[in-house]
Amino acid sequence: MTSFRPAPAWLADAVFYQIYPQSFADSNGDGIGDFDGIAERLDHLAWLGVNTVWLNPCFVSPFRDAGYDVSDYLAVAPRYGSLDDLAKLVDEAGRRGIRVLLDLVAGHTSDEHPWFKAAAHDPTDDRYIWAAEGRPDGFVPSPGTRPGAYLPNFFAFQPALNFGYARANPAEPWRLPVDAEGPRANRAALRTIMDHWLGLGLSGFRVDMAASLVKDDPDKTETAKVWAELRHWLDGAHPDAVLLSEWGEPEVSVPAGFHGDFFLQFGGPTDGLALRSLWSNGEGTVNESWDPLDCFFDRSGRGSPRPFLEAWEKASTALGASGFISLPTANHDFSRLNCGPRTPEQLPAAFAFQLTWPTLPAIYYGDEIGMRYLPGLPDQEGSVLGPRYNRAGSRTPMQWDEGPNAGFSTAAPDRLYLPVDPSPTRPTVAAQRADETSLLHLVRRLVSLRTHTPQLGSRGSVEVLHAGHPFVYLRGGRYLVVVNPQEREASCTHDGARSGVPLEADGVAVNGSTIAAEGFAYGVFDLGPDR
Repeated sequence: MTSFRPAPAWLADAVFYQIYPQSFADSNGDGIGDFDGIAERLDHLAWLGVNTVWLNPCFVSPFRDAGYDVSDYLAVAPRYGSLDDLAKLVDEAGRRGIRVLLDLVAGHTSDEHPWFKAAAHDPTDDRYIWAAEGRPDGFVPSPGTRPGAYLPNFFAFQPALNFGYARANPAEPWRLPVDAEGPRANRAALRTIMDHWLGLGLSGFRVDMAASLVKDDPDKTETAKVWAELRHWLDGAHPDAVLLSEWGEPEVSVPAGFHGDFFLQFGGPTDGLALRSLWSNGEGTVNESWDPLDCFFDRSGRGSPRPFLEAWEKASTALGASGFISLPTANHDFSRLNCGPRTPEQLPAAFAFQLTWPTLPAIYYGDEIGMRYLPGLPDQEGSVLGPRYNRAGSRTPMQWDEGPNAGFSTAAPDRLYLPVDPSPTRPTVAAQRADETSLLHLVRRLVSLRTHTPQLGSRGSVEVLHAGHPFVYLRGGRYLVVVNPQEREASCTHDGARSGVPLEADGVAVNGSTIAAEGFAYGVFDLGPDR
């Protein structure tokens, strides 16, 4: 494993909160969320107890892929506000003890980026991947005077930046080595971009499609070298900043140079099974290639925590103390917790698990109040990827209040089409803030419990006592956690269990070595220092 500077101390205690900026808070009534709207809602985040915010891309973009098609890495999109507005947001967040991360799109740009416009007319420019003749499989015809075609990284309008190929092929002369001029220029550009934003007070980046840089790199060896080079630079230039990857395979990405990686709905040899085996109930965002499975957090009781445990044990063993795994409730590409047949009464047990397991928790905006995934929405800024993979349902406006569209203007001519939950009982922050029995208050208490109890954090030990229904584990040798996500009651016995002080519990009873849990129950118990 390559030797890197240890991760900044603050990362071990991070509780992430992901904000989709266009949907979070609209301060000026144009129907699009913005920096000032986020700044106005920072007190909500501080009250909730989160300490690290990740913003989806906010750079200049034509927004055909919701900002992941960047046309200027060094300027913010005017629809979100000005650079001064972002600076004010970062400053106001810092005053509340909240760090801000940006989303870095490293592997491609928009086809409207000046780099690409220049390359489309210059056959000697190798910042992108071009085939001089014909149109090889997967390539897109040149839009300029340059002959041939270019390789996209996702959508056709997102040309792949050239970081080289791991393997040469004389029949494919566009396969440049990783040390060619274009790949070197792109690595330097990433340093320039990161240096620019970190110099303005940002705390790091979540890196989009981090595994996609070097092409035909089956074991990601050459891609790992790119990130290792950048991490060594970061360790020297910005030692308090972090890099988190959208990779989905922590045992590969962290040794490559990232401080942490997310369990995702894709990635790794099991194609995201760790996350999907917890939350994915066959509704919402579903890739047709995924094998059907019964997720653990389902009322049926057919699922098991074992696929997650196996993936977590493999990754955590490989990482040791070198980095972190983050477990999200959802994200902008994946269904919310409250999706399909899952109902609000099932959500407390999910949060009790997520906020007491030794990973870095990442709360997707709105999940703390149980916002629903809305099926069947029309495409908005590239949100629909297939018949069953519609991301728009996870990107609807934050439901702050009972207004007609959660505080987002319905009259603005440039308003994004982002419908809210039409249900008359849809959850709102205002209503749940006023109700101490609400999911929002429970999430706040669980975040506080985690924050003030080191044994429940990312570095505390964990011992699984029962990997079934109920799911029972011991944190730090002292804190017993019981989760029963099914609707039927369940019980188990274990000599390591005994009665303790309930810190946060509903429907769980511990009598001697017997643990009994009602349906959808959860509990966190302090067994005391002398277990």
